[in-house]
Amino acid sequence: MSIAAGAAAFGGLWAQGAPLGTAAPRSNPHRDVVMDARMRWQRLPKNWQEAPFLANGYLGVQAYAGQTPQVLKFMLSHTQVQDQRIQWEAGIGLSRLPIGAITLTFAGAITGVDWTLDLYNAELGGTITTTRGQVAFSAVVHNDLGVLLVSLDPSAGESGAAWGFAPLVSATTRTVRKPPDYTANPDPEQTDGYCAQPLIAGGGYTTAWREKRVGTKRLFAAAVAYSFPGSTHTRDAVSLVGRTVTMNPDVLLAWHRRWWNDFHQRSFVSVPDKQVQRFYWIQLYKIASATRRDGPVTAEWGPWFPEVGNSWTAVWWNLNVQVTYPIVNSANHPELDAVTETFRRDHANLEVSVPPAYRDGDTYALSHPGDWRLRPGGVRTVGVPGTPSKTDQTGNLLWGLHNVWLAYRHHLDHSVLRDVLYPTLAKALNFYRHFLFTGPDGLLHLPLTRSPEYADAADCTYDLSLIRWAATTLADSARILRLNDSRVPMWREIAAKLVPYHEDPADGVLIGDGVRLADSHRHFSHLLWLYPLRERNWERTADRDLMTRTFRHWAADQSAWHGYSYAAASSMNSVMDQPEEALRDLKFFLDRNIVADTELTANTMYREGSNFAIESPITAAQSVVDMLLQGSGGVVKAFPAVSAKWPDASIAGLRTEGAFLVDASRRRGATEFVRVRSEAGAPLVLDHGIDGDIDVRDQWGRRLPWRPVGPRRIALELRRGSTVTVTPRGARPDFGPRDVPSLGAAPAWGLPD
Repeated sequence: MSIAAGAAAFGGLWAQGAPLGTAAPRSNPHRDVVMDARMRWQRLPKNWQEAPFLANGYLGVQAYAGQTPQVLKFMLSHTQVQDQRIQWEAGIGLSRLPIGAITLTFAGAITGVDWTLDLYNAELGGTITTTRGQVAFSAVVHNDLGVLLVSLDPSAGESGAAWGFAPLVSATTRTVRKPPDYTANPDPEQTDGYCAQPLIAGGGYTTAWREKRVGTKRLFAAAVAYSFPGSTHTRDAVSLVGRTVTMNPDVLLAWHRRWWNDFHQRSFVSVPDKQVQRFYWIQLYKIASATRRDGPVTAEWGPWFPEVGNSWTAVWWNLNVQVTYPIVNSANHPELDAVTETFRRDHANLEVSVPPAYRDGDTYALSHPGDWRLRPGGVRTVGVPGTPSKTDQTGNLLWGLHNVWLAYRHHLDHSVLRDVLYPTLAKALNFYRHFLFTGPDGLLHLPLTRSPEYADAADCTYDLSLIRWAATTLADSARILRLNDSRVPMWREIAAKLVPYHEDPADGVLIGDGVRLADSHRHFSHLLWLYPLRERNWERTADRDLMTRTFRHWAADQSAWHGYSYAAASSMNSVMDQPEEALRDLKFFLDRNIVADTELTANTMYREGSNFAIESPITAAQSVVDMLLQGSGGVVKAFPAVSAKWPDASIAGLRTEGAFLVDASRRRGATEFVRVRSEAGAPLVLDHGIDGDIDVRDQWGRRLPWRPVGPRRIALELRRGSTVTVTPRGARPDFGPRDVPSLGAAPAWGLPD
């Protein structure tokens, strides 16, 4: 059956308007590129690594084969559903908990599927064929209500297809350091219409469901509610699905679609490699499904439950969160920035990660794993540098706060700087201040810490880079906020006297004092100063040499690299003006090469062993942006690292540091325009990339004064809310976004055949 027929399954109960397969006027490029990225399934997915996915930042659903040929499973998960046994470390005692699966049992065995995941509307639709008939269906996780809605339109042979619920054991799936006295939560209490799961610590979670029928058509609703320490979860879940099925389904769908359609209008990316373009839009859909500003910061599962063998049951702050969230800034989606809101809301919990002897009321740290409230659980701390208790977690908090700095820099919202970053970063730097000491050379040194996942080292580069960034940022922030803070001279002294990174003439920056990178290393911890901290500038010759030597030594052996290693390498190559290498690293990852037992899966999820790790594909979306637009060090660069293989590209609404929104077009190998809107009135240096004479005009077409500051680079002043457009002299291009011509056929993501 066609895609349109599947989408029309809600007819009567759910008026679809123009179904998925219906041609529409090509007047909305945003819609067109996102619709082009829709994922296809023409084979029944078997597990989370193959399945389509729906979510709203809280309730997550994946659809795939059940335990028997007659069963289709809708696996449920929820970002707030966790244990509350805080006596154990977070991966155990505050672990995300399995919920269970809504099941749909057919009369016949499933023999085929034809499904489409429409990213623009966040809807899964299509047909399921069995030995007894066929069922057209559509499914959404309603964006605002957090309810799974599934419409069925079965043929006569499958009119009896039956809904059910199969709960999972309410226990952590983590086995690392699992205490011998750990026990699962009590058995669930299941009745017709809901399944309540109490927790030993109090509270619990309930899955509730109801179905509404009109003739042969059926609308099914399911929801999960969580409460702690109270026990309102059953009442909440039952009430939510009860209210939902009484609402007008047409209104429900329009309500849901409105949020998602508006989401996809906020920015635009089109490149000629449609594998890359579709992947990019899927990652934006994925992160919007996984997180929302006021909700939990994303854990390793996102909002989806990996059914087999996953040991990463909480929030990992040693890289995973940090590389997931930059895309929300550059793609202009502040509504997804859960990191800033997490630190705003729960910063007081950071004191618990500080070793007890250093808890002075003015010191913060961040251990992992933790829960989404920044609690490490048990007695876990970041350990004490220079002692056997040291860990590789000393820099977690500073790196996490760099995400908040990026949020500030992309919007120049001083309330974020004043209320979130400044006070928390000062306390985070205080942890390191306990251990910095003046050496015989008069410089500040750091005792033994651990470079993440590699080796112990004094003057560990990872830590030094974060200390230097934090001290500099605090001093700059006090100036920006016009604060007369007595600590500023101390921060400036730290930045000035901190020991330089230890180097080798051939290999560049070392892991730390006397510790070389001798083996392949998936983590780029000793390269944070290069990216994302951007401490060095490629345009300075001395910096260029050090950046090149260090990066090439790290990249020389990729045998232990994982997905995020390739994404980071791609972005580093982009900031080092190496576009062909940047594209090569990205494509190696997207072409689903398996390295060190890792894999980008058919549905663009990512596994490491049997573990679900959400961060690698999402950070690869940022790698795409880094090829197309950069805005760091006071310079906005249009198309700074676009491969010669990409003669065309189009962007709109992408955001850079300085609170600039940028539209630009590249056609037949040349930039035809760059348009920049200033939200905050910050000074603008624009690397426009246009050869020859240029026109520089405001939003009304009037010429603007500017001055050259380098080849294809100009400086100018923009008032808050004003716009500048730069074009070749006399050119009058079409300034709208466009889906650029394709380099060739590319299959849809999913299981298209």
